[in-house]
Amino acid sequence: MKQLIQTLKRIDRKGYKAYNDIKGSHEFSDFKLHMDHVQADPFASPSRARVTLSRKALELGPEVEESDARRVAAIDFFALAVQQELSKQKGKPGIIIDGPGQEMIDRTAVKLSKDHLEIRLSIHLPARGRTIQGQEAIERLTKQLPEAVQHAVQQYSRQKLNAQLELADQQQAVRRYLQDNDCIAFVANGSVLPRASGVSNRPMSGKEVISFQSPKEREVTIELPHGEPITGMAVPKGVTIIVGGGYHGKSTLLESIERGVYNHRAGDGREFVIADPSAVKVRAEDGRSVTGVNISPFIANLPADKDTSFFTTENASGSTSQAANIMEGLEAGAGTLLIDEDTSATNFMIRDARMQALVAKRKEPITPFIDKVRALYDDEGISTILVVGGAGDYFDVADYVIMLEEYVPYDVTEEARRIASEHPTNRAKEAGEAFGSLTGCRIAVNRFDARKGKKEKVSGKGRDTVMYGAETIDLSAVEQLITGSQTNAIAEAIRHASRQFEKPAPLPEVLDYIEQTIDSQSLDALSPFKNQHPGDMARPRRFEIASAINRYRPLRVER
Repeated sequence: MKQLIQTLKRIDRKGYKAYNDIKGSHEFSDFKLHMDHVQADPFASPSRARVTLSRKALELGPEVEESDARRVAAIDFFALAVQQELSKQKGKPGIIIDGPGQEMIDRTAVKLSKDHLEIRLSIHLPARGRTIQGQEAIERLTKQLPEAVQHAVQQYSRQKLNAQLELADQQQAVRRYLQDNDCIAFVANGSVLPRASGVSNRPMSGKEVISFQSPKEREVTIELPHGEPITGMAVPKGVTIIVGGGYHGKSTLLESIERGVYNHRAGDGREFVIADPSAVKVRAEDGRSVTGVNISPFIANLPADKDTSFFTTENASGSTSQAANIMEGLEAGAGTLLIDEDTSATNFMIRDARMQALVAKRKEPITPFIDKVRALYDDEGISTILVVGGAGDYFDVADYVIMLEEYVPYDVTEEARRIASEHPTNRAKEAGEAFGSLTGCRIAVNRFDARKGKKEKVSGKGRDTVMYGAETIDLSAVEQLITGSQTNAIAEAIRHASRQFEKPAPLPEVLDYIEQTIDSQSLDALSPFKNQHPGDMARPRRFEIASAINRYRPLRVER
């Protein structure tokens, strides 16, 4: 550290490139600081640094990695602790960690190796214009940084870490229960589902908050390690309809379930809202590009005999895009579909008896979802949870009906069946008994062009966008993405795969390769940089990677 101080004093007031002199490793009293990459100028991306600490000194034994869920919980714990310490240094910006939100997901900001805990940071090296401010750099690197590391890591609460690890164990126990008992979701009694606001993912607080309480008909109790059993609502496989008046909590319940594919930390309110990890939220997405997708189970007999078994358009309609989103999700391996009527194309969801009478089936190429959802489960084993506000016709195809009234759920399955029997819709089913073909295509991932000008350039840009070479991939309608760190990883995952597949390959094969690479070598394997840490990636699911690949406008596919 003394040598680092001397170097910073020596280069004080010199040109910015002199910061290269601090590149390398620096021994502090209880940790090492590795300056892996020094930014070229004050306006470039910040410098990348690592802090490594002895696991033995921190008393981090093998128990933190007994399961992958525990490893991720430990990573989340230390990333959040560093983030919180850095946020306390108000008026002293410059050190950044890619910290977590409410969900606990694998990320590269913290790494557990055999002997060390590694904290990965981005650091803005101070300058006035292009002149080095050495004294300010000394303050940042030898005072602010050690202070944050000391409070967040060296003085961490073992009790709090153990509580987070045990929570991960309990969440995995619920996931095992769902798998063993043919269920696709669980919502614990006492869960707080509403969020603080439309732009905040934190739980709502105050007297007006109504915590979740399962209907007795759907209530189950699950044994947990480290504590008392937990009771709540289980959603079995099949077709489940969520109904109720506007603003009574239908979409809030569905949104909580869609986020239940991730584990949440204590205090989120949704710690025990757990969903099938292969659950995929689908919606209409006007204007998206669709390339070579078999949408024939839903759309056929288009004018001019346009082929829908290998359908391509640069500007999809609401119904066409929703059909494509479903078929792409199934190809990627979705086991459950999550659909909200509010974000769906009406003509894709249903055609009532009056419209059927006026517009004959031979004149309508769309087979509505209501006539396919039953076969989707019976033939393919794909479950659906569907929020419905205005189409009671769905009572005819539902296994279970849950009604929300002022955020309180009621099981109204029997009442819905009675109503369906007493008030028949007289609509004709517009599909046969079988769901239809699920044939996929071969993706030319090797044709993804990462070049922008003379250099390759890929990255995420916030939660909604992947920049890939000269192309922008819009992921704003992919609702289960939660952070820009995932879009960073998606961009790198596609680039990594593009170098491994010399010929077009089935999309599941590409996704399997990416997942196997991450499982065996960690997220680090996706990074093209061998001399600097990739500290700004978080693990995406295969479904969101597939969404980015399918929305790449120059995409080339083969039957």
